[in-house]
Amino acid sequence: MFKHLRTALSAPNAMTVTLAAAGILMVTMGTRQSLGLFIAPINSASDIGIVSISLALAIGQFSWGLAQPVAGLMADRYGPQKVLIAGLLLLALGSLLTPFLLTGMGLIITLGILAAVGSGFGSFSVLIGATAKRISPEARGPASGVINAGGSLGQFIGAPIFQGLIQAIGWIGALWAMAAVSLSALPLIRKLTGHHPAQAHPQNLTEGDPFGKTIRNALANPSYFLLNLGFFTCGFHIAFLVTHLPGEVSLCGLPASVASGALAIIGLSNIFGSLYAGQCVARYRSKYILAAMYGSRALLIIGYLLLPKTDWTFYIFAAGLGFTWLATVPPTAAIVGKLFGLRYLATLFGISMLSHQIGGFFGAYLGGLAMAEWGNLDAMWYADMALAGFAALVNLPIKERANT
Repeated sequence: MFKHLRTALSAPNAMTVTLAAAGILMVTMGTRQSLGLFIAPINSASDIGIVSISLALAIGQFSWGLAQPVAGLMADRYGPQKVLIAGLLLLALGSLLTPFLLTGMGLIITLGILAAVGSGFGSFSVLIGATAKRISPEARGPASGVINAGGSLGQFIGAPIFQGLIQAIGWIGALWAMAAVSLSALPLIRKLTGHHPAQAHPQNLTEGDPFGKTIRNALANPSYFLLNLGFFTCGFHIAFLVTHLPGEVSLCGLPASVASGALAIIGLSNIFGSLYAGQCVARYRSKYILAAMYGSRALLIIGYLLLPKTDWTFYIFAAGLGFTWLATVPPTAAIVGKLFGLRYLATLFGISMLSHQIGGFFGAYLGGLAMAEWGNLDAMWYADMALAGFAALVNLPIKERANT
C-alpha cells in the first residue's frame, strides 16, 4: 500500500502539497475534536451550567458544517490561501477569547461560532479542493486518503495532549496553547498554495462553466442527491457514536476507560482506513467503495448487538468502525470531482459536508432523546444499522464517470 502511495505522489510538488494539507487538517481537526474536554473545567469555573455549555458546542457542530460550502465558495472564487489564513486566525481567536467571555452567549460566540467556523474554513472542502487542483489526476485519490489520515491523526493525538495540558497548566492555559497550535499551522498554507494548479483536461477543470450553472446542475443531479443522502447517514452514524458511545459503555457496566480507549482506537484505525481508501479510489469505482463501507457498518452493528458486552467487544467494534470512520471522505470527494470537475469542487464538496453535519446533528440529538425517553440506546442501534444499509444501497445507482 505505501509503495503505491509513494509512486502516486512522486510527481513534483505532489507530496509537499499533500502533506501540507494533511498537516493543516491535523491541527484543525485535532483542536475541534478536543473541545469536549473543556466542558467540565469551564462548568466548574463558572455558573454557566452544563446545558448552556453543551448548547454552545452543539451550535459549533452545525457552524462547522455550514462553514464548509461557504469556505469552498470563497476558495473557488478568491483562492484557498486567504480562506485558510482566516480560518486559522478565527480558530485561534475563539480559543483566546473564551476565558474572557464566560457566559452562555459568550461561549456561543467563541466556541460555537469563531472556533467552529475557523476550523471549518481549514477543513476538508478547501484542503481537498486546493490539493486536487495542484496534482495529477492519478494522485488525487491517494492524496485525499493522506489528507484524511492527517485529520484522523489530529483526533488521535490531540485529545491526550490537551487533556495533559489541562491537568498541567489549567484549562485557560490549555486553551491558549490551542490558539498557539492553530497559529503554528500558518506556514503550511504557503506550502500548499504556493504551487500553481496542475495542467489538466479542460473538462476536468470545467473552466467554461459559470458558477451558478454548475451549482444548479449539481443540485438537480440525481447522483449528487444520492451521494449526499448517503453522506447524511454517515454523519448520523459518526455523531451518534462519538456522542453516545461513552453512555453505552456506562449502560453496559464497564469503566469509562473503555470508552476513551475505544474512541482512541477509532482514531488510530481510521488513519490506516483513510490511506487504504485513497488507494482504492485510484483502482475502483468510488460508489462501490462507499457501498462496501456503509454495508460493513451495518454488519458490525449486527455483530455488536449479538456479542456479549465486554471491553474487548467494544475495542474490536471500534477498530472495525474506525477503519471506515471518515474514510468515506476520499471516495465522496472523488465522485463529486468526476461528476462536475474540479473548478468548483471545494464548493460542491462543502455542500456534501453540510449534509453530513445535518445528519450528525440528528444522530447526536436523537440519541439524547432516546436516553431520556427509554433509558437506553436500543432503538438508536437499530436505526443506525438500518440507515447504514440504506446508505449502501443508495450509492449503487450513482452514475459515476470514469477518471479523466
